[in-house]
Amino acid sequence: MPVQKIALAEKFDSFNEQWSPKIVASVDDFDVKVVKIEGEFVWHKHDDEDEMFLVIDGAFDMHFRDNIVQLNQGEMIVVPRGTEHKPVAANECRVMVLEKSGVVNTGDAAPSKLTAGTGERI
Repeated sequence: MPVQKIALAEKFDSFNEQWSPKIVASVDDFDVKVVKIEGEFVWHKHDDEDEMFLVIDGAFDMHFRDNIVQLNQGEMIVVPRGTEHKPVAANECRVMVLEKSGVVNTGDAAPSKLTAGTGERI
């Protein structure tokens, strides 16, 4: 299969849903996902996986039980496995996420309307 570039703006423009990660590529055993976030997510953790969040456009706060990290365009954070966290975005924010394939976005939280499963490939 030929190597092709991925236009992130086109990928983001192809969907409107919030908190619904879309897989745009795979790297070994990891999925590269894009997601639009706005509002407040649920407290959750992933016992066996780290997660990386890179802000492509906008800004959001990553809440932890003991602090809040503000993230702006071009900034990223790695949430270590087992760490409870909750993303919160006052306005729509476009984020790239890197996580192991098969990870459910709400982690150990009870299934809810925010649970997106393991992600749709676009």
